[in-house]
Amino acid sequence: MNNEISYNKLWKLLIDRGIKKKELQEISGISAASIAKLGRNGNVTVKVLVKVCQAFNCKINDICEIVRNGN
Repeated sequence: MNNEISYNKLWKLLIDRGIKKKELQEISGISAASIAKLGRNGNVTVKVLVKVCQAFNCKINDICEIVRNGN
């Protein structure tokens, strides 16, 4: 089985708060490239995740989760 990370929780949080990806970039101080990686459920550094969590005053498990693929 392969595990992958999903940032669906982050996108739901943005929708719930009425925040666009560009605003996420501005308030968290992360790069546009990091936003793009998050959008593809790609690998980002823990530092990026921490910046997002600090911006939203939340925990890492509030913005991402590990999902199992049945391979």
